[in-house]
Amino acid sequence: MSDYLEATNDLYRSAAELPDVGLCCTTTPVWQLPQLDIPGIMLEMNYGCGSTVNPRDLVNEPKVLYVGVGGGMELLQFAYFNRHKGGIIGVDVLEEMLEASRRNFKKAEELNSWFKEDFVDLRIGDALNLPIEDETIDVAAQNCVFNIFKLADLRKALQESYRVLKPHGRLVMSDPICEQEMSVELKGDNRLRAMCLTGAIPLSDYIDLITSVGFGTVEIRAKRAYRILDPKHYNTEELIYIESVEVCAIKDPMPQDGPCVFTGKTAIYFGEEKIFDDKKGHLLLQNQPIAICDKTALNLNNLDRSDIFISDSTFFYDGGGCC
Repeated sequence: MSDYLEATNDLYRSAAELPDVGLCCTTTPVWQLPQLDIPGIMLEMNYGCGSTVNPRDLVNEPKVLYVGVGGGMELLQFAYFNRHKGGIIGVDVLEEMLEASRRNFKKAEELNSWFKEDFVDLRIGDALNLPIEDETIDVAAQNCVFNIFKLADLRKALQESYRVLKPHGRLVMSDPICEQEMSVELKGDNRLRAMCLTGAIPLSDYIDLITSVGFGTVEIRAKRAYRILDPKHYNTEELIYIESVEVCAIKDPMPQDGPCVFTGKTAIYFGEEKIFDDKKGHLLLQNQPIAICDKTALNLNNLDRSDIFISDSTFFYDGGGCC
């Protein structure tokens, strides 16, 4: 095992045995749902950098895989939507973290009359070699795990997620990103990498890796401030600004002209006709906004029309797009 992965395991083994509030990340928003009561210990072990799965991803009782179980909070939330034995699978490389989740599920069962421990199937394993059969998962998720991997391992983790997803299945992720170049010293600090700080890469590189393994559609659902690395506390000569991003990668067929990546761009046609047809499958109603992928935005821009407005990326995409 690589030194950086050993350092990561050591850090989270300690966090499994003794909860470390705010260990490496900002707290994940807690879902407020009827008859859902989150045990306090799960909140203390909420090791994530944002939201992953949206409740709309969980319609029709999907088979859900969660990589890096933490204290089990997100697994409990997913089980709210699939109340069947083994409907949710949690995978973690550490037996200590799995055991902590098992203990926490006993408390969750006491607090939630609808919940049964066997709704969640906990398995030992890791993101690079998932103990899951091909094309058996509807929704896979990870929260602040993949950013820890170096690039070759990150590609492998994405390939594994792609392998286990059913066609049109979703990989929903939250990870730190950074547009600045970090020093060799920062990137080589295994503990800071394990703390979800120095493995962050630019968003464009992150998207390229996702699409390179075959995902035909990518949604950038949110982007927000995350951390500052400053010269007083870290080995850097400049302030480094880190953001967290929430992404949904969909196992759609790859279009011939490349992936559809939604970064929150909108088009508005304000010409004289009631409808504008770009002859590529997109109809723009007069003065009505439509969410478009970046590829469509480029194509519309290339038309050089004065009656089509295209917004900048908001990095907030909530569905309803052109493709």
